[in-house]
Amino acid sequence: MKLDLRALLAGEYRTLPVQFDLVIEQDTKNHFTGLTDIRFDTPLSVSGTITNTAGYIRMSLSLSIDYTALCARCLEDVSGSFSFDVERTVVTAKMAEDMTEDRIDELVVVEDGFLALDELLTECLELSLPFRFLCKEDCLGLCDRCGKNLNEGPCNCKKKEIDPRMEPLRRLLDEMKAEEEKEDATPDPQDENN
Repeated sequence: MKLDLRALLAGEYRTLPVQFDLVIEQDTKNHFTGLTDIRFDTPLSVSGTITNTAGYIRMSLSLSIDYTALCARCLEDVSGSFSFDVERTVVTAKMAEDMTEDRIDELVVVEDGFLALDELLTECLELSLPFRFLCKEDCLGLCDRCGKNLNEGPCNCKKKEIDPRMEPLRRLLDEMKAEEEKEDATPDPQDENN
């Protein structure tokens, strides 16, 4: 989506209302993006304003989208709606040249009077989404032996076998526990004197 800001930049009006839907294109082959494991059920709904106050131009947008993702523990579908806000200062390409690199993330650049938003809003969506989704906070996940969804009830697996590499640690913990029990069972001589 490219917004025509030429009239706003010329001072013909102070506020430009913004309202549009953006279809999020997903590249399932690019696993460096956080959007590969999420299905978007609706386009990204964008609404807000771009305001020119004596040459200082500010973009304030509210965005929302419906999604379906996999629960990070049990792999069941999790559906919901996600909303976030994006605020940026709008500058011309010439103004952006003079900005320091630490401020560049706060800006969006107008080129030839047009503001391209697709890449910016897709990136903001990717950065705003949670790192992982859960069907519920106390999701029990899958049994690591048989793969049964433990939210549906316990599985029939026998006691978990300990990784052979962890056996020395298990023996050490058993010894420490036995020593603690021995100390707790031994009467304290000071208690006998009282």
